[in-house]
Amino acid sequence: MDLSQYVHTFGHDLQARHGRRVHKVALNVGFTCPNRDGTKGRGGCTFCNNESFAPERQPSRSVSEQIGSGALAVQRLTGARKLMAYFQAYTNTYAEIDRLRRLYDEALAHPDVIGLSVGTRPDCVPLEVLDLLAGYRDQGYEVWLELGLQSAFDETLAKVNRGHGFAEYAETTRQARARGLPVCTHLILGLPGENADHARETLRQVLDVGTDGLKLHPLHVVKATMLAFQWKRGEYTPMRESDYVEQCIDLIAQTPPEVVFHRLTGTASADILLAPAWCEHKWPVINAITRGLAARGLSQGTALGRPYRQESAHDGIAA
Repeated sequence: MDLSQYVHTFGHDLQARHGRRVHKVALNVGFTCPNRDGTKGRGGCTFCNNESFAPERQPSRSVSEQIGSGALAVQRLTGARKLMAYFQAYTNTYAEIDRLRRLYDEALAHPDVIGLSVGTRPDCVPLEVLDLLAGYRDQGYEVWLELGLQSAFDETLAKVNRGHGFAEYAETTRQARARGLPVCTHLILGLPGENADHARETLRQVLDVGTDGLKLHPLHVVKATMLAFQWKRGEYTPMRESDYVEQCIDLIAQTPPEVVFHRLTGTASADILLAPAWCEHKWPVINAITRGLAARGLSQGTALGRPYRQESAHDGIAA
């Protein structure tokens, strides 16, 4: 049983359009965040410890060195020989345009790299950066702008000290897509005070604005975060795995089939993960989502009367 039978996955989409398997290599180039350096706040989001994203990538190593070592690991584990350079840690558009250009150019200079995926905040993407990224795409590279929204509810975003609202996300998304630059929207399930109804409404608002991709993550508690203190004081209760699976299935069925799911869960390593324990491993969660979709006869877009068909879904994204 394969998830890509039911969901328009990023891996299948890339393979269908590029004729070969493509794998991301996560990079950490030492960026910071306006929510940490004092521009908007200190301490960052209540849940944020970037070691939970890419602990093996050290900013002291150059982009070329990180891609080189990552390429060897990817080839050994998956056999993929084409790569996406994934600027992941912290806010990867939060720098002078010349520095960004140098870093992106260095990544694209690697012979196995076919494009960029740039993770950032929606309030940190000036128009000149959108123009730069759109220019790479105009040259034929695969380029994605990944925007961390997390929730469409400004009250929730304030509660987790996000430092921006839905309006900034909507404007940046519209500006990016107007330039032909596809957007992948990150959403977190299980945020404090939110339930399945909040998740559905967030998805509805994101789809109303327009997005090309989605990433779903469970909120997990990791060390050295404000959320960890809140959890220890009994002020936050993490989601159960079964509830997360149910919410994912519900959102998948409500998502148009042309939207690409880049990820359906997120994990943290055991040395920093505090709760919930099920967030240490991704495959049990993905397998449970797949089984749930199959058992109910659901697939992406079913609730819209437009069920996903694997052979044609990739037509919705420009190559």
